Amino acid sequence: MSKRVLLVDDDSEVREALGQTLELADLSPLLAASFVEAKDHITADFDGVIVTDIRMPGRDGFHLLTYAREADPDLPVILLTGEADVPMAVRAMSEGAFGFLEKPCAPSDFLGLVETALRGRALVLENRRLKLQVEQGDAAARMLVGTSPQTQELRRRLRGAARAAAEVLITGETGAGIPKAAEVIHLLSAAASRPFVKRSAASLTTDTLAVALDDATAGTLYLDEITGLTHAVQFALMDALESGAPARVISGTTQDIVSAVDSGTFNADLFYRLDLLRVRITPLRDRKEDIPVLFRHFVGVACEQANLPEPEISSDIMGDLLAQDWPGNARSLMNAAMRFAMGITEPRGAVGDDALGLVDQMAQVERSLLIAALRRNDGQVTQTAQTLKLPRKTFYDKLARHGLRAESYRKG
Repeated sequence: MSKRVLLVDDDSEVREALGQTLELADLSPLLAASFVEAKDHITADFDGVIVTDIRMPGRDGFHLLTYAREADPDLPVILLTGEADVPMAVRAMSEGAFGFLEKPCAPSDFLGLVETALRGRALVLENRRLKLQVEQGDAAARMLVGTSPQTQELRRRLRGAARAAAEVLITGETGAGIPKAAEVIHLLSAAASRPFVKRSAASLTTDTLAVALDDATAGTLYLDEITGLTHAVQFALMDALESGAPARVISGTTQDIVSAVDSGTFNADLFYRLDLLRVRITPLRDRKEDIPVLFRHFVGVACEQANLPEPEISSDIMGDLLAQDWPGNARSLMNAAMRFAMGITEPRGAVGDDALGLVDQMAQVERSLLIAALRRNDGQVTQTAQTLKLPRKTFYDKLARHGLRAESYRKG
């Protein structure tokens, strides 16, 4: 739930006092002295609520209420006045105000109404996010290809991170798809319609960081290889986050960021601020079941882009793919798929793919073929053994050797 409260009052003493009350309640006030100062915050994507005085010079609270209702009819606006009367209260409620309070009001009454409005706002935005997700399709399912338990868990973690609306640190090896995971979080969040800005951390200065945060206002700023930030930019980012950055910050790294903190090259306070939620992407070598699915997907995409017919992927080729460790992860597999689609070369892994001996390579292929057969036959032992033309005892022996359980692949 957001904690932002846009507080509008031309009386500086009242404004500061109410702002302090909100801060003591662990809320985040945005203070404005007039409608003109406040109006840029009033959008359909504003995830907080508005509290405004009615009687102000120039545009009054009722004008602000009308403006807010036009921007978003579901944006809660609480009206304050020092000269309350029944007709004014009736007008406020009839024009769509969330609540109406007379100044001075008890902190408990004030905070109670604000927190109720914040909960309602959070529910409205979550419902909108879910509706958008249904209309556009689930980004986690659409963009993250794979059927392994690790990929399914990754989708679950990314969906949870999207709902949390907090800073996220994504870790993984080179080529694992860290930037894509960050984009999935953005697309699944309530800010999906707002900007998604990507920047290389090493290229940022304090000035370009400020520009990037501004460009990503109300959306998401993704900082790639976060350990590349200079000390000056680390402090600038920390200041921005502490003072209420205009955009959500997601960071990613393939490096050992904990070691960077221990050695003093990365600010510990910033690390703990960015590490509110952490998502780790499992290396491709630890989820071999995804290799056939990913390779076919990449070949299909490459052929579609080049307007080429899809070549046949033989069992020998697939076996060769499964026998490799793919230290470059999905990126390396994608490059191999593109070359294969173009007829340039047979798919091979990166340097180090031949490090395994023949016995180990054959064991990896056998395990992957067993898993694929179990999936096709919904984990049914008899059908799977028949498909593989294996006696039941031999089939069970192979399952035990590879640490597989048939029931794990049953859908029911």
